[in-house]
Amino acid sequence: MNPIKVLIVEDDADWIKAMTAFLNKEEDMLVVGAAASREEAVRLAGTLAFDVALMDICLTPGRLDGIYAAMELLDLRQAKVIMLSSLEDEAIITQAFTAGAVQYVLKTDYRMLPETIRGAFRSTNPMEALLKEFARLKREEQLQPLTGAERELFGLLEEGYSQPQIGRKLFKAESTLKNQVNKMLKKLRVKSSKEAVEKVRRGGLMPEATERGASDRKDAAGIDRNGERDAMEDVRKE
Repeated sequence: MNPIKVLIVEDDADWIKAMTAFLNKEEDMLVVGAAASREEAVRLAGTLAFDVALMDICLTPGRLDGIYAAMELLDLRQAKVIMLSSLEDEAIITQAFTAGAVQYVLKTDYRMLPETIRGAFRSTNPMEALLKEFARLKREEQLQPLTGAERELFGLLEEGYSQPQIGRKLFKAESTLKNQVNKMLKKLRVKSSKEAVEKVRRGGLMPEATERGASDRKDAAGIDRNGERDAMEDVRKE
């Protein structure tokens, strides 16, 4: 049986080393790569074959850029993302699942990672059904302000139709369609059709909002680092 290929995304080299040794003890797992930043993770995702990514939620001190890195990884590859953190903030956990993570594991609970990885890989994670419904509800929440006609317009934009193509399909004049698009963009609080599709697809979670949320939690991120040290020492002793 081929091992489950794991990618570790973590800015702490000691954590990478300890976690790699810990997971490689499992007969059915193999750490195939590691990245220390969001940018490096995205580059690896374009070339490296992996099944599950373990993503540190704070790749930069004071920022929750691991959340956005997860979205970018999932844009590039069909894989499962498990978020790692020492933060138990409900809003942060919600953002992680909105970004597409299938599980959120505290670093102090690292012993559960092998089984969590297996569950994610085999799609036997009981959270997955809930997460699908969560994604549906987040999408509905984003589209709720739109009228029926605007939803129809959005659906065509989401399918990749250009505005001229939509105008011909719906038999609408250019000026009428442009006005309708502008109203839709205003309701969704975005500046372009492309951004509207991206925002709804991501449950309303956009890079700018993620980074603002992170800066609001700089103190929490600092506590996260302190908690990680004790957990890392425990991993090394395994």
